[in-house]
Parts: sequence; C-alpha cells; structure tokens
Amino acid sequence: MDAHDNSPAPPPGCPAHGPGVRVPLHGPEFAADPQAYYAYLREYGPAAPVELAPGVEATLVTDYASALQLLQDSSSFRKDARRWRAFQEGKIGADSAVAPLLAYRQNCMFSDGAEHLRLRQAVTDSMARVDARRLSRSTEQISGYLISQFRARGSADLLGDYAKQLPLFVFNELFGCPAGIGDRVLFGISGMFDGVNADKATEVLFDAVRELVALKRRQPGEDVTSWMMQHQAKLSDEEMAHQLALLLGAGAEPLRNLIGNTLHRLLTHDRYAREGGLIDEALDDTLWENPPISNYAPHYPASDMEFAGQRLQAGDLLLVSFAAANTGPVLSASREAGSNRAHLAWSAGPHACPSKEPARHICVTAIENLLNELPDIELAVPEDSLTWRPGPFNRALSMLPARFTPLQPSRGQRQEQDTAGAQRSRSAETPTAAGRGGMWSSFLNWLTR
Repeated sequence: MDAHDNSPAPPPGCPAHGPGVRVPLHGPEFAADPQAYYAYLREYGPAAPVELAPGVEATLVTDYASALQLLQDSSSFRKDARRWRAFQEGKIGADSAVAPLLAYRQNCMFSDGAEHLRLRQAVTDSMARVDARRLSRSTEQISGYLISQFRARGSADLLGDYAKQLPLFVFNELFGCPAGIGDRVLFGISGMFDGVNADKATEVLFDAVRELVALKRRQPGEDVTSWMMQHQAKLSDEEMAHQLALLLGAGAEPLRNLIGNTLHRLLTHDRYAREGGLIDEALDDTLWENPPISNYAPHYPASDMEFAGQRLQAGDLLLVSFAAANTGPVLSASREAGSNRAHLAWSAGPHACPSKEPARHICVTAIENLLNELPDIELAVPEDSLTWRPGPFNRALSMLPARFTPLQPSRGQRQEQDTAGAQRSRSAETPTAAGRGGMWSSFLNWLTR
C-alpha cells in the first residue's frame, strides 16, 4: 500500500489486498478474529463484497438499517434459492462446501409469497402447541442423562459431550421419533454439520424423516410431526420431510452453538459468577456479541438495483451479517439506551426464527441444570487456547474443555454407561448400526431403568 492509498488495511492474515478482491469469510484467520474482519468490511459502507468459499461470491450487509430493509422487503428481495444466478449458471457446483446450506430445498426458508405463508404457518402453529412444562421436563431429563455420562470423570468437552447432543435429543422427543428413527436422525444431522461423509449423512437424515412421516400417517401422536401433518396447510409427504429436516437440522446446530457460546461466556467472565443468577443476561449478551449464526439469511434481488452502496444484478447472493450489525455503532447505542433485545440474532421480517422462545427456554434450562448439577465447573484450559470452527455462517467453538469435582455413579449407572458407550461406538460405524442401537436408544433405555 503506497502513501497515497487511503483504502482500509485488511486485518492480519486477510488475503484481500487490492481493488476488486473479495474479503474471505473462510479459513482460520476469519474464525480467530471475525470482529477485525467486520470492522474492515464496514469501511466499504453498509455492504461489502465477500467470498464464502473458494469461488463463491456474495455481498454481505453489515449495517443494521440496511439489514432490516433487506429482511423486511420481500418484494425487492426473494428467498427462493433457484434464483441464485451463479449456481444456475454452473459457476458453483453442488459439491461446494457451502452449497448444502444455500441450495434450494422445498421448505419455508427457501420459499416466497403464498407458498412461504402456507409452509411457515404449518411450522409456527405446530411449534406453538409445544407445552412449556413438557419442554422443561424433556430438557431436564435429557440434560440429566448427558451429565450422567461424564460426571464421574471430573472433566468433559461441554460441546461434544453436552451442547451438541442436547438439542438433537430434545427435538427427537418433541417430534415423536421412536428409537430406530431417532438414532438415524442424530447420525444424519451430526454428519451433515461435521462434514463427515456429508452426502451419506444427508441421505440418512431424509430417509429417516420420510420414515417418520409414514409412521405418523399411520400412528399420529401428541408431537410436532403429527400436528404439522394435521394442519390445514395440508402438507404433502415430501413437504413434510423437508420441513422436518429443516427444523431438526437448522434448529439443532444454532441451538448447539448458542448453548456452547453462552457457557463459554459464563466460564470466561467473572462478573456472572460474582453476581449469580444471570443466565438470561449471559444469553442476551451472547446473542448481541457472539450470535450462533453470524452471517446468513440468503436473499436474491428480484431485479437489477443499487442497494447499500453496491450495484447488484438480479439473482446475486446477498447475506446479512447478524454479528456485524449487532456490534455496529447503531446497535451499540440502542443497547446502551437499555433496549437489550433489539439485536438481529433471531433475524427479522417474514423469515425470522419461528422457534425463538422454545430455543431460549431449552438453552436456559440446559445451562441452569448443568450448573446446578456441577456447581464448581470451570474452564479446563486457558481461554486463549480455545479455537473456533472455520466457516462463514456459524460462530462455534471446536471444543469447550471443562473440569469439576467428580461425582461417582452407582453400580447400576456404571453398567448403563458401559452399555451406552458400546452402543455409541457401534452407531458411529454405519447408519444401519445407528438404527439398531444408537444414542437415542440409549437415552430411552436410561429413562426406563
């Protein structure tokens, strides 16, 4: 950069040098310090050119007011991913690392207009029927089971052993998954998000939810799947499968990260320990400063336009940076004025998160139960040694090692843990093994001991 160049300096490790070079939101440099990247991106104006993965270009909205305009203007900006011009022209293949979360699927997230209203109403009405007491009871039972698997060790990875598993277990119960189907749902979602044999994992997930749909057609129950099926929207079996895959997958991963990021905040900020009883406040602080979904909400301009200082063509990919908007000057002033929930972590507009309240309830209950069971839990490694998973969409730790005073299980509990461990080992091998006796089966056996 010469002495007369007034362009902003890229953050350390960022290869975006020179005009026309997009800022990469992938790789360990971005994961290590995303706020440095957001500060740099704000120098472009309300929106900036970014790269989500090698060769995948997008425009990222970092300004709060522009983000709200995008999220609320469903006539100028569409959600149907079949409008994504670069994908339709073959410039981005289905094997791209970001395609599974951006390519079109037959669900309410990727639909517009009347079709969106029909599909979303089935989801929101069915989720609204979930009883808060039942949700608390399920979360507490599943929390107790997961803690029982590691409490005798005196240490745990609060992500892999707890935050990752708990949402999947809760959703399995709410959606009425029997053991064999529930095991395959767990296997499929974990594989999709972990990138372990993702194509096969996706196939396993959709096979499992289609089997669940067929089962509930024959034997409806008091669960979200049956309520959606009975809704006046009259969803087809294929529409049911896609809504279920969306709710189970897109719900579980952000909730996992929300639990993990809130636990991280509680374990690394002394004031919560000093003042006590601040789980709700720690959760809100996390949603402001470290939201589990940092950049997402894909939209496509319906026509060529200028928006947020950028020239856009119809079908260009636009994303919202919830993390950048939340920490920008406008939201910072609003937060200081006392509006503690004005952030965009739950998105906004017609496609805002339909499960905001259940997600908060599950998160608070899970953390409260963990801290009650293990009151002296603390971080087991220096905070600066923690690493964050790379990727443009999620904000998530790789691990969250913790230690606590071991609690010895009874003889019966030890036998159950040995059995559960053997079943987990078998379920990790293949989807069919997972169907015969995986983690969901182990939990159901634990409940009836």
